[in-house]
Amino acid sequence: MPSGIFIAEAMAAGITNRGEYLRRMALTGYVVRVDYSDIRELSRLLRNATSNLNQISRRVNESGSIFADDIRDLQNHYEQLRLSAEVIKEKLAKM
Repeated sequence: MPSGIFIAEAMAAGITNRGEYLRRMALTGYVVRVDYSDIRELSRLLRNATSNLNQISRRVNESGSIFADDIRDLQNHYEQLRLSAEVIKEKLAKM
C-alpha cells in the first residue's frame, strides 16, 4: 500500500498510527470517523438543565415556593434538549 494513500485515509479518519489503521481495515474493511459534536452539545444542554433544576430545587426547599420564571426557564432548556435529541436521531437514522 503506498504511504500517500494511508496518510490521506488515516488523517481523514483521525487515526494516528499505521497499526491502528491496518487493524481496522483487517477487521471491518473500512474505517469510520464519527462526529460527536452533536452529542457533546446535547451533553452540555443536559448539564445546564440539570444545574438549573438543582438550583430551583434548592430555592423551593428554602422558600417553599417556585416562580413562574423558573418553570419557563426549565421548559426552555428541556425544549432545547428535545430538539437536539431529534437532530441526533435523524442523523443516526441516515447512517
